[in-house]
Amino acid sequence: MPHLYLEAIEHARVYDVAKETPLEPAAKLSARLDNTILLKREDLQPVFSFKLRGAYNKIAHMSDDECARGVITASAGNHAQGVALSARRRGCRAVIVMPSTTPEIKVCSVRELGGEVVLHGDSYSDASAHAQLLQQEQGLSFVHPYDDPLVIAGQGTIAEEMLRQAPNDLDAVFVPIGGGGLIAGMAVYLKQMSPHTRIIGVEPADSTAMYDSVKAGKRVMLDQVGIFADGVAVKQVGEITFDLVRQYVDEIMLVDTDEICAAIKDIYDETRCIVEPAGALGLAAIKAYVAREGVAGKTLACVNSGANMNFDRLRYVAERAEIGEQREAVFAVTIPERPGAFFDFCKHLGRRGITEFNYRLSGRDEAHIFVGMRTSGPGEGDAIQAMLEGQGYAVINLRDNELAKLHLRHMVGGRSGLARHEVLYRFEFPERPGALLDFLTKAAGRWNISLFHYRNHGAAYGRVLVGMEVPEDERRAFQAFLDDLDYPYVDESANPAYPLFL
Repeated sequence: MPHLYLEAIEHARVYDVAKETPLEPAAKLSARLDNTILLKREDLQPVFSFKLRGAYNKIAHMSDDECARGVITASAGNHAQGVALSARRRGCRAVIVMPSTTPEIKVCSVRELGGEVVLHGDSYSDASAHAQLLQQEQGLSFVHPYDDPLVIAGQGTIAEEMLRQAPNDLDAVFVPIGGGGLIAGMAVYLKQMSPHTRIIGVEPADSTAMYDSVKAGKRVMLDQVGIFADGVAVKQVGEITFDLVRQYVDEIMLVDTDEICAAIKDIYDETRCIVEPAGALGLAAIKAYVAREGVAGKTLACVNSGANMNFDRLRYVAERAEIGEQREAVFAVTIPERPGAFFDFCKHLGRRGITEFNYRLSGRDEAHIFVGMRTSGPGEGDAIQAMLEGQGYAVINLRDNELAKLHLRHMVGGRSGLARHEVLYRFEFPERPGALLDFLTKAAGRWNISLFHYRNHGAAYGRVLVGMEVPEDERRAFQAFLDDLDYPYVDESANPAYPLFL
């Protein structure tokens, strides 16, 4: 079986539309990490993503009869653009089913490439089901985003290029994982042609479909997936890709949102280009791998898989990058509520750079401060916390507190004496008209909303913080409401930062 993929990769028809992208040395990162870091620049493809390779290889191998009937796929972005451009090159009709939550910039890009866009549902799953229905009704050929041998072979051409381009042997290659098409194609090629190269897949810590499947020994279906790295947000990996990953991938690493944001910033500093969150997974894992293994003098490469980033997401990335790089520490600190206490606190901080102070009078005995400060790197935040606690302050480190980083820092205002029986939940609302109305309709006025916070982050889903007054004897009915709502949620009622600031 491996030799069949090798032959398919070596004879893949991708270069009619795709191009051989450079494998660029990252000089600053290499010096900082004491290893040779190489970036495979798939963000430079005509559609700013590697997806063009697999889509075109599939469509190029279709018969004239299949092509005449037209093709269809479901995608929220990169694969959609790859199919649209490939179909235009082949001269066939392309129907692209996209979730109604897809940002307008991606919808317009597909239309500009000649694709017929059909908007349906709030998620990829909804769009995929509708695409399969249209395929049967209209006799179209389905171009799967990852679970197809020709698509896998097209993506595998990246590995063939990397081995030719590398200045020396590759010790490890780090590859983003969504449905698994990219890593499956690359892994089967690398293991045959460069068996000493360690192949490491990377997933977001909140989208672990492949990681969980490999661990379970079978494909699993996730209840929900994270929304930040939307390019790899799948609930279930492919059958073919799962089998290939189990055979040829050495390890799967998980990275969190802050680490991804820090990697986006690193790539920008290195190349002056901005990759999408999925495109930064590989570099985020390289940094974690170097820290974990303590390696030096190795050649480590990653795939910058795409650059289809919405401009309005940059605000969120910038906010989280410093924390991900551990160059900002964020704390909740309790100080005495008396004249001069704030000045004393600042004296203990010395000349450290302050990124923010948030404070609102909420009592006459104690004051709670949300404070962020610049640090020089890993470890200094813990040292600052130890110093403050040594001075007698109560300190909560908010580095891993999503409630604090997403919402609290923007809404510090003290506690309300009016709210009774308040519960606090974080939700992910589809970023579409009517999402809030749907929420309120299902609540049907049964519970009063005592708090609401939302900021647009340019993603397909919005992060919303909601406080509601729910008496104890109505908690079971409230849980039924949550189950019926079908929006992902997290109960933050017991979060230690909540009573300090809200």
